[in-house]
Amino acid sequence: MSTIKLYFIQLVMGLIPETRGFALKRALYCWTGAKIATNARICSSAKILGNGSLIIGDNSWIGHNVTIVTTSTVVIGENVDIAPNVYIGTGTHIVDIKGNRIAGKGISKEVTIGSGTWLCAGSIVLPGSTLGKMSLVAAGSLVNGNFESYSFIAGTPAKFIKSIKN
Repeated sequence: MSTIKLYFIQLVMGLIPETRGFALKRALYCWTGAKIATNARICSSAKILGNGSLIIGDNSWIGHNVTIVTTSTVVIGENVDIAPNVYIGTGTHIVDIKGNRIAGKGISKEVTIGSGTWLCAGSIVLPGSTLGKMSLVAAGSLVNGNFESYSFIAGTPAKFIKSIKN
């Protein structure tokens, strides 16, 4: 995605009503290189940053004050619900105890959120994490790792609580 175009879009988003103009918002983000399905809805207060790739599937909801930072690839499946104040990021650092700072060389790791998943309010999805389809992430959880489909996960760090498959 183009960071210059994303900067322009962030200026424009404040002029579009929060839960209206979804087709316009989708078109603007697609202009930056993002791949967003026709029925995906993004709230105006959501922030999408970085020069990586973003793919959002059909009928997905990106809620109020969601932040997505991609220096790698973020894939959000179909029918995903992302509640307010969720953070999804792909960038991190290698720990360097011998250098001038502990945050050593920057690295990027992909994030994948399976179709039908619900990220509840205030959850955080760290680089390299994968959530299988139809997963449920409890509010305020810190996702770091891979979780199978139909997982209910919660906590900081998030742990598998139980399968929610019928």
